[in-house]
Amino acid sequence: MAAVLLRRLFTSEFTEFYKELPQESQAQLLQQILLAVQQEVTPNLRRKICEVVAEVARSLTDEDGNNQWTDILQFLFQCANSPSAQLQESALRIFASVPSIFGNQEAQYLDLIKQMLAKSLEPTADVEVRFQAVRAIGAFILHHDKDEESNVFKHFADLLPRMIMITAESIEAQDDQSLLKLLIDMTETCPKYLRPQLENIFEMSMKVFGATDVEDSWRHLVLEVMVSLSENAPAMVRKRADKYIVALVPLVLQMMTDLEEDEEWSTSDVVTDDDNSDNNVIAESSLDRLACGLGGKTVLPHVMNALPNMLGHSDWKQRYAALMAISAIGEGCHKQMEAMLDQIMAGVLNFLRDPHPRVRYAACNAIGQMSTDFAPTFEKKFHEQVVPGLLSLLDDVQNPRVQAHAGAALVNFSEDCPKHILTRYLNGIMSKLETILNSKFKELVEKGNKLVLEQVVTTIASVADTCEKEFVTYYDRLMPCLKFIIQNANSEDLRMLRGKTIECVSLIGLAVGREKFITDAGEVMDMLLKTHTEGDLPDDDPQTSYLITAWARMCKILGKQFEQYLPLVMGPVMRTAAMKPEVAMLDNDEVEDIEDDVDWSFINLGEQQNFAIRTAGMEDKASACEMLVCYARELKDGFADYAEEVVRLMVPMLKFYFHDGVRTAAAESLPYLLDCAKIKGPQYLEGMWLYICPELLKVIGTEPEADVQSELLNSLAKCIETLGPNCLNDEAMTQVLEIISKYMGEHFERADKRLQARNEEDYDDGVEEELAEQDDTDTYILSKVVDISHALFLTNKAQFLPYFERIAPHFIKLLEPNRSCSDRQWGVCAFDDIIEYCGPACAAYQQIFTPALLQYVTDKSPEVRQAAAYGCGVLGQFGGEHFAVTCAQIIPLLVQVISDPKSRDHENVNPTENAIAAVSKILKYNSSAIPNVDEILNLWFSWLPVTEDGDEAPHIYGYMCDLIQANHPIILGNNNSNLPRIVSIIAQAFVTKVVASISEVGTRMLGIVKQVESNPEVFQACASILTPEQQYALQDAYRELASAAPTTA
Repeated sequence: MAAVLLRRLFTSEFTEFYKELPQESQAQLLQQILLAVQQEVTPNLRRKICEVVAEVARSLTDEDGNNQWTDILQFLFQCANSPSAQLQESALRIFASVPSIFGNQEAQYLDLIKQMLAKSLEPTADVEVRFQAVRAIGAFILHHDKDEESNVFKHFADLLPRMIMITAESIEAQDDQSLLKLLIDMTETCPKYLRPQLENIFEMSMKVFGATDVEDSWRHLVLEVMVSLSENAPAMVRKRADKYIVALVPLVLQMMTDLEEDEEWSTSDVVTDDDNSDNNVIAESSLDRLACGLGGKTVLPHVMNALPNMLGHSDWKQRYAALMAISAIGEGCHKQMEAMLDQIMAGVLNFLRDPHPRVRYAACNAIGQMSTDFAPTFEKKFHEQVVPGLLSLLDDVQNPRVQAHAGAALVNFSEDCPKHILTRYLNGIMSKLETILNSKFKELVEKGNKLVLEQVVTTIASVADTCEKEFVTYYDRLMPCLKFIIQNANSEDLRMLRGKTIECVSLIGLAVGREKFITDAGEVMDMLLKTHTEGDLPDDDPQTSYLITAWARMCKILGKQFEQYLPLVMGPVMRTAAMKPEVAMLDNDEVEDIEDDVDWSFINLGEQQNFAIRTAGMEDKASACEMLVCYARELKDGFADYAEEVVRLMVPMLKFYFHDGVRTAAAESLPYLLDCAKIKGPQYLEGMWLYICPELLKVIGTEPEADVQSELLNSLAKCIETLGPNCLNDEAMTQVLEIISKYMGEHFERADKRLQARNEEDYDDGVEEELAEQDDTDTYILSKVVDISHALFLTNKAQFLPYFERIAPHFIKLLEPNRSCSDRQWGVCAFDDIIEYCGPACAAYQQIFTPALLQYVTDKSPEVRQAAAYGCGVLGQFGGEHFAVTCAQIIPLLVQVISDPKSRDHENVNPTENAIAAVSKILKYNSSAIPNVDEILNLWFSWLPVTEDGDEAPHIYGYMCDLIQANHPIILGNNNSNLPRIVSIIAQAFVTKVVASISEVGTRMLGIVKQVESNPEVFQACASILTPEQQYALQDAYRELASAAPTTA
C-alpha cells in the first residue's frame, strides 16, 4: 500500500515536493528507491516499486528529453544483465512503463537497448522476463511516431518474430492477456511494423478464434486483433491475409447465432441495452467493422455465400443472424450491395412473416438500416413492398417489441423517402398509427405499458416531417391526444414518452406551418416552459434535449413572436450549453476498473497515463449550442440582447476538443451573432469582433478535425462578409493570409502523399476508394479556403489585390494543367472573383487567368467548364474595354460548348447554362470587337429556354427583356412571328421556377406577356402552343405578383 500511495503522490505532486528537498536528500531518495527494487519482496510489491521508479524517471525528464536522473540508465542495464531473473524483469518493467526514459540520448543507446531486449527474448530466458521483454518492445515501438520514426521500426524489425511467438505462448498458457492486448494496441498504432508477421498473426488468431472450447474472452481478443488490422491496414490484409478472411467471415456469422432463448423477449415493455461482452453483439460489430475496413469487394461475397443456408435454416437463431448481418454490412459494402438490392430484398421481405418474433424483428432491422444506407434509391424501388409489410407488423399486438421495431423501421424509411412517394400511403399509414396511438394510450393508463406508444409518437413525427403541409388533414385528430400526454405524463418513468411527444408536437407544428399551428402554439409553449419553471430538470433527464430542440422549432414557426419567450428559454439552454465535462487523469489500473462504463471515454496517452472524460451529457451540450445558432439565425436583431452573453460562451468553446459538434456549432454561431449585434451600432459590433477575431484565427490554425476545419473556415468567410470592408487590421490580415498559405500548402502536400500511396506495394481498388474519399474531404476544405478569398474580394474589392499578391502563387499553382479537376475548378473560381470584384484592375493578373479561361472553358470536366464559363461572363460584364478582344476570342469557344450534342445532359446542363449566360453578358456589356453580333444573337435565341441555373437565369432573361423592349428584329422576328416562342420561353422559366415571379426580371417577363395579352388575336396564337403546365405556371406567377404588390408598393 505504501508503494501504491507513493506512486500516486509522485504522479500528482512529485516536482512540487522534490524541488523543496536539499540536494543531499534528493540523492538519498533516488538511491533508496533503486535499493528497494533490489530487495527480495513479493512479485506484486516489486511491480509497485517499479512503478514508483518509472514515475520518478518520468518526472525527472524535461520536455527537451534531458534526464536529470543519470544513474537510472546505468541501473537499467545492470539489472538487465544481472543473473537474477527478478532484476531483469524489473528493468524491463521500468522501461515498458517509461519507454522515453533515455530521452535525448536515445539514439546513442539504440543498439544497447536492442541488445538488452533481444537477450531477454531468448528461449533460455525466464518466462516472465520474456513476457516483460515483449511488453517493453511494444511500449518502445508505440512510443515512436509511425511515420517519422520508421527507422526505429526497421532497427527493431528482427525482434518481431520472437515477440509473436512469445505472444502465442501466452495464449497457450491461457493466463495473462496483456501481450494480446498489447498486440491490439500495435495493430491500431503501428500496423506497418507488423507487416512481416501478418500471416503468422492471422494464423495464431484464427487457431484460437476457431476453437469453440477456448474461453470467450480470449476469442474476443484475437478477433479484435484481426478486425483492428483490417481497419488500420486494409490494403495489407487484402493482399497478404485474404485466405484468412475467407475463413473468418463464416466464423463471425456463426458467432452471431450465439443467442439465448428468452420467452419474455418479445413481450417485454422495457428494452435493456445489449451487453457489449455478449458473443453475438461482438460478432455483429466485428462484421460491420470488417466490411467498413476491407470494403464490399472483399467481404460481401463471403457473407452472401453463407446467407442462403442461414436464411433457410430451421433454427431461428440462424435466420436472425443472417438478417442482422445484412444490417451490419450495409455501410461497408454500400457500392456492391446497391447493385444487388433487388436480390437482397427478395429474401428479406419474406421474413416479415416469419413464425419467430425475433426473426421478424431482425427483418424490420434490416429494412430500417437499408432505408438509411441506400436512401433514396431504396425508398424509390421498394416502397410498394416495404410500407404494406411494415404496416402489417404494426398489427403484431402479441409481440410489442416487434410492433415497436416496425414503427422504428418506418421512421428510417420516412426520413429519406421522397415526399411524393410517402404521401401516396399517408392515409393508410396514419389510419394505422392513429388506431395504435389510441389503443396504446389506453394500455398505458390501464397497464402502464409504454414501449409501443413511445415509438408510435416518434413515427408520427417522422411521417409529419416528410409530408409537411399534406399532414394538415390529421392535425385536429392528433393534437388533443398529444397535448394530453405532455400535460399528464409527469411521473419519472414517463419522462422519455413526454420528451418524444414534445418532439412530435413541435415537428407537426413545423410541418403544417404557422397558420395552422398558431392556435395551439401558445398553449404548447406554456406546457414546455412549465417543465422548467416548476423545478430544474436533473442533468440526465431525457426531456432536456427534446425541450431544447422543440424550442428551436417553435422559434422557426413563430419567428418574431418567439422573442417573448426568450427570457424563459435562454436560462435552461445556456446552462446546458455551458455544461462542463467531468475529466480525470487515470493510470492503467484505474482505467481497468471503469473501462466498461459506457458513460466514460478514454484516450491512452502512453506511459501509464490515460485521459478520461465522462461523455454523458455531451450530446445535450452540442444540441443546446446548435439551438443557440438557430435563435441567432432566425431572430436576428430580436436576439441582440443575448448576443454578447452567447458570444462569451461560444468563443471559448471553439477549443472544446471533447466534442466536434460543440466546436462546429460554436463556429457556425459567430457570423449570425455579429449580424444580431449590428443593431447595437458600429462601436459595439467592432468590440465584439475584436473579441472573436483573435480566437477564431488561432483555432483555425490548430483544429485537428477536417469537418470542424471546414466549418471554422466558413465561419471566418461569413464573418468577413457580415462585417464588410476593412474589418481586418494589418495584424489580423497577415494572420488570415498565413492561414490561407498554411491550408494551401497542406492541400498540396496531401495530394502528393496520395500520389505516393498509388505507387505503394499494397495499392489496390480499396485503397483508391479511400484516397478518393480523402480527395473529396480535401476539395471541400479547399472550397472553404477559396470562400475566404471570395469574402475578402467581395468586401474590399481592388483594395485586397496587394494582399492577394502574397498568396497568389498558391492559386496560380491550382491552375496548372496537371492538377486535379477540383484544383483547377477552385483555382479558376478564385480568379473569377478577382475579375468580378476588381473590374478593370484585374488586368494585373490577365497573363494568368486569360490563358486559363480560354483553355478550361472547353475542359472535359463539367465543374471546370462551369467555373471557366462563369469567368468569361464576368470578364465581359466587369473587365472593361481592355478585354474586348479577349471576349471576342471567347465567343466561338462558348458556342462550341453550348452546341455540343450532349450539352443538355444532366451533368452538363449547368456549365452549358453558365456558357449561355456568359454569351449574354459579353453581348450586353463588351461586344465591340465581335464582328458577327447578329449571327451570334440568332444562335443565342435558339438556345433558350434555360431551366436549371437560378443564379445565371436572371442575366439571360434580363438580356432577353432588354432586346424585346428594344424591339430587336432578330428576337421578335418578321412581323413579330417569334412572339409565341417568347411567351413559351417565359412560361417555361416559371414552370421550372428558375426565375421568381416577384423578382425584377420576373416582373419584366410578366409585363411582356401582359403586353402580348393586350392583343387577343396574337395572344390566342401564343397560348395555343403552351402546355397546360405552362399555362398554370403563368397564372400562378400572376397570382404571386398580385399578392406581393401591396408589400412592394
